[in-house]
Amino acid sequence: MAISAAGVGSNLDVDGIVSQLMAVEKQPLAIMAKTEADYKAKLSAYGTLKGALSSLQTAMQGLADGTKFQSGMTSVGDTSILTATANGSNGKAVPGSYTVEVEKLAQQQKVRSDGFASTSSVVGSGSLTIQFGSYDSGANTFTLNGAKAAQTVTIDPSSNTLSGVRDAINAANIGVSATIVNDGTDNKLVLTSKDTGAANSIRITASDDDGLGLDASGLSRLAFDPTAAAGFGKNLTQVQGAQDAKLLVDGIAISKSSNTITDAIEGVTLNLLKSNDGSPTTLSVSHDSAGIKAAVDTFVQAYNSINQTLSDLSSYNAAAKKSGVLQGDSAALSIQTRIRATLSGVIGNMGGTGPGLSSLSQVGVSFQKDGSLALNPTKLQAALDNNFDDIAGLFSAGAKSSDGLIGYSDATSKTVAGNYAVSITQLAAQSSRTGSQAAGLIVTAGVNDQLNILVDGVAASITLAAGNYASANALAAEVQTKLNGTGGLMVGGSSVVVSQSSGILNITSARYGSTSSVSITGGNGAADLMGAAPVSTAGADVAGTINGVAATGMGQTLAAAAGNASEGLRLTINGGSLGARGTVNFSRGYADQLNTLAADFLISDGVIAGRTDGLNASIKNIDQRQDNFNQRLVTIEARYRAQFTALDTMLSSLNQSSAFLTQQLASLKTTYS
Repeated sequence: MAISAAGVGSNLDVDGIVSQLMAVEKQPLAIMAKTEADYKAKLSAYGTLKGALSSLQTAMQGLADGTKFQSGMTSVGDTSILTATANGSNGKAVPGSYTVEVEKLAQQQKVRSDGFASTSSVVGSGSLTIQFGSYDSGANTFTLNGAKAAQTVTIDPSSNTLSGVRDAINAANIGVSATIVNDGTDNKLVLTSKDTGAANSIRITASDDDGLGLDASGLSRLAFDPTAAAGFGKNLTQVQGAQDAKLLVDGIAISKSSNTITDAIEGVTLNLLKSNDGSPTTLSVSHDSAGIKAAVDTFVQAYNSINQTLSDLSSYNAAAKKSGVLQGDSAALSIQTRIRATLSGVIGNMGGTGPGLSSLSQVGVSFQKDGSLALNPTKLQAALDNNFDDIAGLFSAGAKSSDGLIGYSDATSKTVAGNYAVSITQLAAQSSRTGSQAAGLIVTAGVNDQLNILVDGVAASITLAAGNYASANALAAEVQTKLNGTGGLMVGGSSVVVSQSSGILNITSARYGSTSSVSITGGNGAADLMGAAPVSTAGADVAGTINGVAATGMGQTLAAAAGNASEGLRLTINGGSLGARGTVNFSRGYADQLNTLAADFLISDGVIAGRTDGLNASIKNIDQRQDNFNQRLVTIEARYRAQFTALDTMLSSLNQSSAFLTQQLASLKTTYS
C-alpha cells in the first residue's frame, strides 16, 4: 500500500496554506471575543457599582434616623452619686443645668425566718400566697398594688424542707427570691422582693396543711402580714423595708419606685447610686455637637465614595488616556445624575426654633468642581448654634404637627413631602363594661369569688381573694390585679383598667379601636361585682381626613388613603376636639431620599438589574454564536483540506507526467543524434 502525505511530490505546503486561510476565517471570533470581554468588563463594573450603592444605602439608613441628629450629652459633678444619659425613651433632652440631691435610694423589702438547725430541716407543706402593695405603719394598713397580681406557690411534701421551700419559691418566679443565710448558729430563709419601691412590699399568707395558717409552726412560720401581731400571721422579721427613691431636682421633691428614673427630666435617664443628702451635685445637659458633626461627615464621605466610584467607571482619564468601562453608558449616567440632582434640590423644613433649614449648603455641605462634597465646619457649627432642632429634618424623614395631640407615627416610600391638613370626625375609644349597681364588698370563697370575662377576644377566669374589702377602690384593685396577672389576660397580651365611681365598678380595655371589647361571660361573682345588667360601651377607631381625603382609622392611628400625595402617612391622634386640627408638615431629608433612591436602583427590577440582565443575555448570545461559528470552522477547514489535497494529488500526477515526458524527449534526442 502506498504512503501519501500532503505536499509530497508536489512541494505544495497544504498545511501552511490551510492554516493561513483558517486564520482569516477565524477573525470574526476575535471580534466576538473582544465584544464578550467588553460585556464582562461592564458586568464587573456594574457589580462594583452595585456594591458601592449598597454601601451608600447602609450609610443612609443609619442617618435617616432623626435621633442621630438630636442626641444629647450629660455631665455629672459627682458620678459616685448618680450617672445620667440623654435621649432616653421619654423625649428629647433639652440643654440645661440642674442641681440634684439624692435623699434616699429605692430599695427592696427583705424579710427573714427564725433559725432552722439545717437546710434539710422540715418546714411544712401547703401553699404560700404572696401579694404586693404598700404598708402604712401609721395607720397599720396594707394597700394592694393593682398593677401586680397575687402569686401562689405550692409546697408539697417532697419539698417541705428549708432548701426545698427555697427552691420551690425561686422556681415559681413569682417576684420574690429566696436564699438561705447561715449566721454561724442556724439557718434562716431570706425572702427578697425583686422590685424596689414602697408599692412592692410583700404580704405572705400561708395555707398550712396542718390546718392552721397563722401560728408559728409548720408552713405558717413563713406567713408575713405586716398588719398582724407577731406570732399570729406576722411570723417573719423584716430585715429591710421597701422604700421609694427620694430626690430633689432644682429643689423639686421627686419620689420614684426605682433608682433608674426616666421621667424626672425630659429626655434624660438618671441612675441613682448613693445618697448625697445635704450636698447637692450638678447635672449638665447639652447638645451632642460632636456626634452630629460625625454624622454629617459620614453623610459627606458616603456620597463622595459613590461619586468616586461612578467617576472612575464612567469618565475619561486624560492623564492615563483611558476611558472608564461605563463611559457613555446611559444607566450609569442616569444614576449619577439622579444622585447629584437629589442633593442639589431643596427640601421643605419641618419647622423649629429658627427660620428653618432647606439645603445642605446651610449646614456647610457644598459641591466642589470635581463633583465631590466638602464640609465647612464653621458653617456647620453656626447651624448647630442657631438651628439645632431643624438639622434632623434636613437629613431624615419626619413630620411636625401644628396640633400637640397629633403625633407622627410612620410613612412609606410613597409619601410625598408636603403640608397636609388634618380633620377629625371621630376620636378613638376603648371598650368598657360598667356595673349596673354598686359592687358587694364581701367576697366569700366558693360563693361569689369567681369572674369570667372576655377582653379583646382573650378569655380569662379569675378567683378573687376572699374577705371583707375596706372600700370599692380596694376591690377594684384586686379585680384589676387578678385580671392582668399571669393567670389572667396577660396570657393573651391584653389588659384592663378597673376603676370605681360611687361603688360601681368599671372595667375598661387598655386597647383602643373597633377590636377593643369587654364582656362578662359568667362566674359566681359576676352579679355581685357588676350587677344584673352591666352597661357595655363599644370601642371605636379614630376617623377623619388627611389632605382632604378620608383616611383609615385603626385604634388611635389614622392612615392616609392610597392614590394621593399623603399615601403612607400614619398619624397618632391622642384625643382632642373634633373638626379641623391644623396641618402636618411631612419632610424627606437628604439621607432618607438617598436611601430610597439607592433602594430603587438595587431592586430586582431596577436599572442595574435590567442592565446586568441585558449584559448576561448578550454574553450568552455571543457564547452561542461562538459555538456555532467554531462548528462552521471545522467544516470550512475540512473543505479547504480536501480541496488542497486534491490539488496536491493533481500536481503530483502532473509532475510525474512531466518527468516521464522529459525522459522520453531526452531519449529521442539521443537516438536521432
